[in-house]
Amino acid sequence: VQLQASGGGLVQVGGSLRLSCAASGSIFSISAVAWYRQAPGKQREFVARISDSGTNYADSVKGRFTISSNNAKTTVFLQMNSLKPEDTAVYYCNANIRRTFYGSFDDYWGQGTLVTVSS
Repeated sequence: VQLQASGGGLVQVGGSLRLSCAASGSIFSISAVAWYRQAPGKQREFVARISDSGTNYADSVKGRFTISSNNAKTTVFLQMNSLKPEDTAVYYCNANIRRTFYGSFDDYWGQGTLVTVSS
């Protein structure tokens, strides 16, 4: 199983970016996909999550970021609007995946994509 995160880049304050997370490989089902971020010198923090139960967001991004996906959750997007300098970080996607019908759900991580917001 591989998770490929993409879409990062350099954007000015107030701008927008859309990140993508694509899951591939031997996948039976995906229960949830989340985005996390890690700014320089800081711990990795939760950003947003999508599951069959719905979506939830960190308070710091509510109203600015939107997470969405296809039905199978093999492609997940993070639309980021009204970006601020404090959104600068490497963004990682995380997925809870079951590889076979009888298997358990395991966590997988993508490689990260860098978002830089300049003021």
